[in-house]
Amino acid sequence: MGALQKLFKHTFIYGLATVLPRLLSFVLTRLYTDKLPTEDYGIYAALFVYLMIGNVVLSYGMETAFFRFMNKDQSQEKVQSTALSSILMTAVGFLVVAYFIKDFLADLLEFDVQYIVYGIWILFLDALCIIPFAWMRNKEMPLKYSYIKIFNVVVNLGLNLFFFLGLTQLLSSSTFFDSWEWIVFDNKVHYIFIANMVASLVTFLTVVPLYFKIGIGFDLGIWKKMLRYAFPVLLAGVAYTVNEGFDKILLKYLLPEDIAEQTVGIYAACYRLGAFMTLFVTAFKLGVEPFFFSHANNKNSKAIYADTTLYFTIFGTFIFLFVVAYSEVFKLLLIANPAYWEALWIVPFILLANLCLGIYHNLSVWYKITDRTSYGAYISIFGAVLTLGLNFILIPIISFKGSAIATLVAYASMMFISYYYGQKNHPIPYNLKKIGSYLGVSIVFSTLSFYVFDRNLIVGTLFVLVFLILIYKLENRELKRIFRSLRSGKQS
Repeated sequence: MGALQKLFKHTFIYGLATVLPRLLSFVLTRLYTDKLPTEDYGIYAALFVYLMIGNVVLSYGMETAFFRFMNKDQSQEKVQSTALSSILMTAVGFLVVAYFIKDFLADLLEFDVQYIVYGIWILFLDALCIIPFAWMRNKEMPLKYSYIKIFNVVVNLGLNLFFFLGLTQLLSSSTFFDSWEWIVFDNKVHYIFIANMVASLVTFLTVVPLYFKIGIGFDLGIWKKMLRYAFPVLLAGVAYTVNEGFDKILLKYLLPEDIAEQTVGIYAACYRLGAFMTLFVTAFKLGVEPFFFSHANNKNSKAIYADTTLYFTIFGTFIFLFVVAYSEVFKLLLIANPAYWEALWIVPFILLANLCLGIYHNLSVWYKITDRTSYGAYISIFGAVLTLGLNFILIPIISFKGSAIATLVAYASMMFISYYYGQKNHPIPYNLKKIGSYLGVSIVFSTLSFYVFDRNLIVGTLFVLVFLILIYKLENRELKRIFRSLRSGKQS
């Protein structure tokens, strides 16, 4: 129980680093949907998909390899300096090459070249922060990690508010600001990327001191081992970004040109309502990844992993049902512009898809601790192929609804496949009866609340209360034991 207590404590702190910035970013969603036409929001959403892919490529699985090799019989100083030097060299190489071919990239991706320049700098600066952040997580410094992450988003939010709400008034208030005309753009999408670029620069400057603690050095033997371990993680990461974001790219190219960017805009905005589940999954993943590796040699590790997955499912299914039941409230808070509401149909699908992805992350422990990361690559590639295939088939028929269905099918399939191969290669005694019960009840209640009772708040509240009673009945003893453990931990 002490191990789980420590995990959930770190998950809570990492959750602050994830939830608070995302809550601030929800303000940005409201700001963008209020101030941008649906077509311009579609441009922003599509370009950020390419940034997601770029982030994965520039990290190339080195973060996960860092955790694995820092917990193996290796020289930790050599591992951390090799990882840092590797990322630094590839980031600089990317900056040089990408700048040289920026016009080609702009033509290929059909974006203004200035957007490409913003993206290059954002990717470069973010890559330089990968190993310092991993080092903080491995050293169990969640508070410092959280402060820096939160500061990044505060800077981003402040700049966005200034550009979208304050700049026009400032320029019109005095002739002193006439020379600031260079920062005025007809298309306000520029401001989104400028704010992100400055925030990334500030974050990099904040973690620069860690470069001296980690050290610059390069051990070719360790680097080769880390790269072999990391390569399947890279493939899995690229496949994940295809699952997570390529639907927006395909909507842009598979729908008629006159409605494509508008559809991407409304789909991407409503997709953000699924971010409530993403917050939980991301926070949990940040805490659980080093936790899994540090307990790999524990004789009770399998029981710990099984309990972790069960409690993740309990919390995850409650979040799923709660957001669906109160989606009318969240809609008004995050997307006040009715022009975006047409795509609300996708919300339960995206929430459930992200829940399946979270369970998959828990189930993936077997191939990470047994150094069989190639399985992760195969499973993720399968999911990506499924995503692409279903999008190509369904988008021309049912537009954005097809993309939501494809996302759910892909993540659910990955979850089941990982469980199947995990039980064959490294069996873990998961409580399938309870996990299945929570999943089944939450899906039934969510479907009835959203599609049958048309998001009626009274009905949704009743479903949430019944689900809470179910949790209490099934987990009463265990929850009391956890709370007693937490209280005793605080007293000590």
